Amino acid sequence: MSRLSRRCVLAGLVLAGPMAQAQVPSVLLSRWDQWKARFLRSNGRVVDPGQGGITHSEGQAYALLLAQAFGDRDAFEAIELWTLRHLATRQDALMAWRWQDGEVRDWRNATDGDLLRGWALLRASRDSDWAGHAAKAQAIAGALVTICLAPDPRAPGEDLLNPADQSPASPTAVLVNPSYYLPRALRELSAAFDQPRLIRTADHGETLFRDPLALRDWITVTPEGVTPPEGHDDRFGWDGLRIPLYLVWSGRADHPAVRQAAARFALANAPGHVAGVTDAAGRVLSESDLAGFRAVAALAQDGAEGRLPAHALVDDATRSGEYYPDTLALLAALARAEGGAD
Repeated sequence: MSRLSRRCVLAGLVLAGPMAQAQVPSVLLSRWDQWKARFLRSNGRVVDPGQGGITHSEGQAYALLLAQAFGDRDAFEAIELWTLRHLATRQDALMAWRWQDGEVRDWRNATDGDLLRGWALLRASRDSDWAGHAAKAQAIAGALVTICLAPDPRAPGEDLLNPADQSPASPTAVLVNPSYYLPRALRELSAAFDQPRLIRTADHGETLFRDPLALRDWITVTPEGVTPPEGHDDRFGWDGLRIPLYLVWSGRADHPAVRQAAARFALANAPGHVAGVTDAAGRVLSESDLAGFRAVAALAQDGAEGRLPAHALVDDATRSGEYYPDTLALLAALARAEGGAD
């Protein structure tokens, strides 16, 4: 793949990095500015008001990805500096998961946050020519391999993505969060830093998702196959909805899990709503009309139908003021734009 083809494509425009703001549709620039005003502090800390104002590793990583995509180097550097000072303080290259009230409150890593941060740092170096980030991305890629992979009990020669360094994994059971897989990020880190186990993990994850039972927030993989999760509700909800988002972003809009997710989202009863949480039998437990959830549902539906026009579904309803749906709205716009680039 050429360097140019890897650059962000928003609303049909090729955006060189760092991209000039004049090239970005004004509605997206406005939404990014609104997002920063709500959730990004001037020191680079991302705050999740819905969880008591905590800062978590995936929030910092999402912000890095968005800042790189929007060519916002000042925000990117501030976010990364805060992360280095407060979360990337373990003895390995991974981040502590949760920071609150001036200190780390949970030293375990969350593997999705580390994967997303590593990918954002790679994109910044490779696509935006922002110096000083490649070595960190390489270290994260290595740590993902040595710390965050666990043998699949069904096929010990293949790896599963362990959700955290202290998550239980044994030859008889591995707890997996399918929404932690972003196959494109795994593949690009693998190619950039000669980590072949990461690309095998991406491939194996996509095979795992062909099992309808894997369309869950959490699953347990045993020698007998996919089973209900240990210690978690058996449902497809606010975690799992990222499965189709990440598959489309990875150029896998035709994956069966995207179609299955689109069907789940469409179960909502109220007009204009998305079924955000459904149980194992497909019963709707929660639904929402917030634009971020609707944007992910529309992305899955368009992917399932084989049509992904490169326009961003971000409307006025995005201004919910809620961290997670507002973040999803921007990520879905980016996934829609880049989803055919893999």
